[in-house]
Amino acid sequence: MIMSRFLLVLLALGGTAFAGLPSSLDALRAVAKEGQGNVAASSAWKQVAQAKADELPLLLAAMDGANPLAENWLRAAIGSIEERDPKALPLAALTKFVQDTKHSPNGRAVAFDILLRRAPEGAAKLTPQLIEDPSPQLRRHPVAKLTEQGEALLAKGDKEASAGLFQQALDSARDEDQIKPLAKHLRELSKPVDLPKHFGFLMHWKMIAPFNNADRKGFDEVYPPEQKLDLAASYPGKGEQAVWKDFTSTDDYGKIDFNKPFGMLKEVVGYATTEFTSGRARDAEIRIGCKNGWKIWLNGELVFGRDEYHRGAKLDQYKIPCHLKAGNNTLLVKCCQNEQKETWTVEWEFQLRICDATGTAILAAK
Repeated sequence: MIMSRFLLVLLALGGTAFAGLPSSLDALRAVAKEGQGNVAASSAWKQVAQAKADELPLLLAAMDGANPLAENWLRAAIGSIEERDPKALPLAALTKFVQDTKHSPNGRAVAFDILLRRAPEGAAKLTPQLIEDPSPQLRRHPVAKLTEQGEALLAKGDKEASAGLFQQALDSARDEDQIKPLAKHLRELSKPVDLPKHFGFLMHWKMIAPFNNADRKGFDEVYPPEQKLDLAASYPGKGEQAVWKDFTSTDDYGKIDFNKPFGMLKEVVGYATTEFTSGRARDAEIRIGCKNGWKIWLNGELVFGRDEYHRGAKLDQYKIPCHLKAGNNTLLVKCCQNEQKETWTVEWEFQLRICDATGTAILAAK
């Protein structure tokens, strides 16, 4: 499929003018981890980097479906061509490439960055079109521009107009570093901001603990909630009876904190479960941030797990493709706390959201 797309680009750009270039691009795309394909890629890169400026769309199209290592080779070649012959850049073709959402988001971003450097007026005209782009990377430019305009209006004392621009920017923003200041601006202007809804965090859970995690064996131990979800049941736990409790997060970033209902325990395992009602069957992503050992089940099927502790947590730390069925979907999270006693190891928590591949929240149907 990728090769056929190369051929289409070749035909659109002049057929035989690019003889030999596709095979060199294939060599760059074939690089893999641990140095696989590097020798062939090094030789091929020399030819690719000598391509004419009007061949840039072909190089950019080669980023479609490429792995990160191949993308690095291609970026370097594209940068070399741009520096060598900036006046010959096919600006109209690059603009068209950015607008074609069938191409790789990374390739489109590289094309847009060239326009920003070499044709800033054209890039400025293109920027508003990207506000609802499927690529979060390309959305950043119009979001930044709206934020800048809102701050300028705010400095002039026009609070309502600035709030309108901040809200428009927030609605389209997908990256935390842009969302945080926008939320701050809106709240300072007394405008409501629902960050959990914006991100798609799941806030309402049933939680049970504590089960034993001595010697970190709890990660692999199969406790009753993994065998059958019975929210009326209780079980012998570590030092006390393990019972289900209701928990609703009030955190802007959806943190589900086991310490709040169960206390600051160590060497324990807890479970949290919730239902997510999807209006239709669809592909989605479960995105989780957690610094404890964890596992996730969707509708009884284990989808992923990570057996490590206190390595740091961040938004969207792990992105797990999944498929939601129409109607109720049951999520179960296992969260393990280890034996460390340092102050930076007290967290026993996770944050979890449901979104599409662009980071746009998928909200429950009820």
